[in-house]
Amino acid sequence: MSQNGAMNSIAIRADSVRASLGNGIAKQQVLHGVSLDIAAGQWTSIVGPNGAGKSTLLCCLAGVLPHSGTVSLFGKPLLALPPRERARQLAWLGQNEASADDLTVWDVALLGRLPHQAWLAPASAADHTAVEQALRATQAWDWRCRALGQLSGGERQRVLLARALAVQAQVLLMDEPLANLDPPHQADWLDVVRALVAQGTTVVSVLHEISMALHADQVVVMAQGRVTHHGLSNDARTHAELVDVFDHRVAIHAIDGQWVALPAKRREVPN
Repeated sequence: MSQNGAMNSIAIRADSVRASLGNGIAKQQVLHGVSLDIAAGQWTSIVGPNGAGKSTLLCCLAGVLPHSGTVSLFGKPLLALPPRERARQLAWLGQNEASADDLTVWDVALLGRLPHQAWLAPASAADHTAVEQALRATQAWDWRCRALGQLSGGERQRVLLARALAVQAQVLLMDEPLANLDPPHQADWLDVVRALVAQGTTVVSVLHEISMALHADQVVVMAQGRVTHHGLSNDARTHAELVDVFDHRVAIHAIDGQWVALPAKRREVPN
């Protein structure tokens, strides 16, 4: 259920969002007037080929990239919200996020509680509880005393996810959250997302793993800086759009009660 108590309300609304990357003569427009509604209390995945503008759009939705047009969070202009309020309502996990390697896993996850703490105030019991829950959810609890720099790429990713979970925000945005995760921990991530949605959290993820994206409630398909389709993950039209945007090089199949994207069989060209 959303903040205003209404089912199927809008958590994030993008209206005519345009964004560019680079500077000077190298500056290039990446998003071309994207308008999009993200339903509250659901999981929406954003997919598309490389260079489609997926990560750029997510950065705009998070308010971490300059853009024109407007982005609203639960009906309020995102950039008009006080930074602390925005940080409490919207948690963000970006690609290749940096954190000091000498910090312990516990301290990294505790950074997610900063929006809830007064200036220079010590961590509260609620902060400690939230961090423990986040580290256990990502199976990083056993490393809580280790330095971040001692971890593998996949372990590090799980700690950064724990930091985002510790915020306990109403909306969680994740850009390529499965990077460096092996299949068992990808399945664990899926369980975490499902649990978040079950408790009313809005989740938005950019994913290259099409099969994983098809577990979401909604799928947004992008190409060349535009949204080409937005629909239910189990809708045949969504599957057709996915096949089309990837140049018919994937096929969507129903296997053991779930939708799976597999490489399409290449047609043999007669001599």
